[in-house]
Amino acid sequence: MTKISVIGAGNVGASVAEYCAIKELADQIVLLDIKEGYAEGKAMDLNQCATLNGYNSHVIGSTNDYTKTANSDVVIITSGMPRKPGMTREELIGVNAGIVKSVTASVLEHSPDTILVVISNPMDTMTYLSAKTSGLPKNRVIGMGGILDSARFKYRLSEAISCNPNDLQGVVIGGHGDTTMIPLTRHASYNSTPVSSHLTAERLEQVSADTMVGGATLTKLLGTSAWYAPGAAGAALAEAIIRDQKKMMPCSVYLEGEYGQSDICIGVPVIIGKNGWEKVVDYGLNDEEQAKFNASAEAVRKMNNALEL
Repeated sequence: MTKISVIGAGNVGASVAEYCAIKELADQIVLLDIKEGYAEGKAMDLNQCATLNGYNSHVIGSTNDYTKTANSDVVIITSGMPRKPGMTREELIGVNAGIVKSVTASVLEHSPDTILVVISNPMDTMTYLSAKTSGLPKNRVIGMGGILDSARFKYRLSEAISCNPNDLQGVVIGGHGDTTMIPLTRHASYNSTPVSSHLTAERLEQVSADTMVGGATLTKLLGTSAWYAPGAAGAALAEAIIRDQKKMMPCSVYLEGEYGQSDICIGVPVIIGKNGWEKVVDYGLNDEEQAKFNASAEAVRKMNNALEL
């Protein structure tokens, strides 16, 4: 029996669970929250969608009972306070670090062989926290952020070019932050043609800038963090693991010399399969891109320094 557990039944967690159910990624999908009855209610609501959407996955709700998550193949951590308008991801460190550390320990007590997917913000720092405190092999702790950022990059490119976003290839690396992410415009393509042949340098720079503040833009409009695309990104990562897809995805992973960085979790292209992330892919950054990556890593390290490890 395949099992995916989602910790945190808020907007993002419920969206992850919904997409996992619709894709039938697991026989059981466990949704856990600390609020009494909240996860149970979300689970019941999702189960009532089964005959309407034609899926057979069963969703189980739990109020802080981690025994329900036992033997999970993948655990997706969304717990923590979401961003409010004007708040940076970095400002969430103090609140969310304690939550994520406690959740990680509780999860591993019942699923010691699981693969952890971290969505909680600030995502790179929370991934680093889980990587350093869990005792898991580095390939079994993965931060989701780059997948979401890359989807937002392709959305903005499709707007600029007036094309189908599914015809685009584009990757965002670096930290999952408004000033630390790096849309790799040089590598982006539209049906194998460089996007630079379809857009002026100025328009491409605007696309990059709009991508970087993609989360903040939605937070301002919604009054809280977005959830549909983050949920879909989390489910896409879970699918690549569960179905051993060997997909190349930009994820926050623990580096040991790759891209010139060590002892840090930050977004780089990796191959995702049944064992978690299986290898880092070297994009051969030019001097300008490497300088941006180094600056991003330095900013992430500053956030990591706020952790009590």
